[in-house]
Amino acid sequence: MKGKERKGLSIKIVAALYSIIAITVLTVVIVLIGYHLFRINVTENYEKYTLTVLENAYTIASDFSFGDMIADRSMPHKYEELRERLNKIKETSDIQYLYAIYFDDIEDSGSLMYAINTKTTEELAHGGTYTYLGTACEEGSFQPETIDTLWNAVKNGQQESGILQGYSEGYGYMLNGYKVIFDSDGNAVGLLCVEIDITNIHVVLNRYVRNVIIFAALFMIVLTVFYVGKIEHSLIFPITGITDAANEFIRNIGDQKAMDESAKKLEQLDIDSDNEVGDLYRSVSKMETDMANQLRDIRQYADNILKMKNGLMILMADMVEVRDSNTGDHIQKTASYVRIILEGLRKKGYYGDILTPQYIEDVVRSAPLHDIGKIKIPDAILNKPGKLTDEEYEIMKTHAAMGREIIDKAISSVEGEGYLNEARNMVASHHERWDGKGYPEGLHDDQIPLSARVMAVADVFDALTSARVYKPAFPLSEAVKIIKDGSGTQFDPKCVEVLLDEMPRVKEILKKLNPEFVDE
Repeated sequence: MKGKERKGLSIKIVAALYSIIAITVLTVVIVLIGYHLFRINVTENYEKYTLTVLENAYTIASDFSFGDMIADRSMPHKYEELRERLNKIKETSDIQYLYAIYFDDIEDSGSLMYAINTKTTEELAHGGTYTYLGTACEEGSFQPETIDTLWNAVKNGQQESGILQGYSEGYGYMLNGYKVIFDSDGNAVGLLCVEIDITNIHVVLNRYVRNVIIFAALFMIVLTVFYVGKIEHSLIFPITGITDAANEFIRNIGDQKAMDESAKKLEQLDIDSDNEVGDLYRSVSKMETDMANQLRDIRQYADNILKMKNGLMILMADMVEVRDSNTGDHIQKTASYVRIILEGLRKKGYYGDILTPQYIEDVVRSAPLHDIGKIKIPDAILNKPGKLTDEEYEIMKTHAAMGREIIDKAISSVEGEGYLNEARNMVASHHERWDGKGYPEGLHDDQIPLSARVMAVADVFDALTSARVYKPAFPLSEAVKIIKDGSGTQFDPKCVEVLLDEMPRVKEILKKLNPEFVDE
C-alpha cells in the first residue's frame, strides 16, 4: 500500500510539476513576446513618424533660410509666413509640439531661447498664443539632461536628426525629435524640435504587466489547488489539449491568419468544466484571443503610420503641384498611367523577374514624387509662359538631381520604406532616354531603372494631352503619334506598346481628370 501510495502521489506531483512548468513557460513566453513586439513596434513607429514630420518641417525651415533669421536675431516678413507653413504641418499631424530654439550664448547652456513656435487653429481659439524669436524658455521646460544633449548637438554642429525620450510632471512621457539648424555660412545656430506624447504607451505597458502578474499568480494557485483535489485522468487530457494548442499559437506568432486559427482551435476544444481546469482553459483561450487581437491592432497601427507617411509624401508632391501652374492633376494622372503600364507589362509577361505585386505598389505609391525636385526651381522659370532660354532650361533640368537629393535625405531618415528607393529612381531618371540622350546621367536602354522608363512615358503622355501655359492640349491622336514615334529612341518600346494597347483604360483617366481632353 505504501508503495502504491508513493506511486500515486508521484504521478500527481510529476504531472502537476510538468504542467505548471509548461504553462508557466508558455505564459512567460507569450507575455514577453507580446510585450517586446508591442513596445518595439509602437516605439519605432512613433520614432519614424516623429522624424518624418521633423524632416518635412526642416525642409520648409531651410527653404525660408530660418538659420539666417536666428543668426541675425531678426524676424523679417517671411517669419510669419514660415510659422503658417509650420502651423499647417502641426495641424495635419498627431504631434503635440513643433518649435525652434537656440542658445543666446553658445557657451552658456542656460541661455536657451525660443526662435518660433506653432499653434493649431483649435489651440489659438482656446487662448493659445505665439512665442516669438528671442523669448526666453521658461524654467523647467526642459530636463537638464535634455538641455545638455541639445546644447552639445549645436556646439558640435551635429548633422543627423536625433531622438530623445523624457518624462516630466507637467508634460508626461514625450518623444522629442530634434535637428540642428544651420545658417547660410554653415554655422550651427539652433534646433528645430518636434514632440509627440507617448504617455499612452507607458500606461498600456504598465497595465499589461500588472494584469499579467495578477493573472500568473492566480493561475499558479488555481493549478496547484486543482491537482491536489483531482485525479490524473480528469486533468491530463485537458492540460495536454490546452498546451498543444498554445504551443501551436506560439509557433505561429507573426502569421496573423495562423494565430487566429490556433486561437479558434483552442476554443473548439470546448472544455466545459466548472472547476479550475475550465478556468484555466477559458483564461488561456482569452489570452490567446487577446494576444492575436493585440498583434493585429499593432499591425493596423503600423499600417496607419505608413498611411500617414504616405500622406506626408503626397503633401510634398502637392506642394510642387501648387507652385507649378502647368501641372493640374498631373500627379494623379501620371500615377494612374504608371499603374496601367506596369499592370500591362506584367500581363504580357514582360520584366517578370521585376514586376512583383509589391514592386508595382511601391512604384505607384512613389509616382507622385517624381517631380519633387521642382520645389527648388524658381517660380519665374517653373511657370514661364513662353519657351525657356538655354540657361533657364539647364536650371530646369537640375530638378531631377535636386529631387534625388530630397529623396536620399528621406531614405536616410525613414528606414525600411522600399517604395522610396523606387521614388529615387523615378525622380532621378524619368528624363533619361532609351537612346542615351537624356539627362542627368545619359543612361540608356535597361541602364535606366524600369520605374523611370515607365514614368517617362506616363509623364510625356500627360504633358501632351494637358494644357500648359505655353501650349494647348494636343488631340489624343496626335499625342499617341508622338509617343509612338518616340518608341525605341526616347522611350522603352515595351512601355509604349502597353500604353497603346491599354488606350481604353487611358481614355477613362483622361475623361475623368483632364477637362481639356480631345478624343480625336
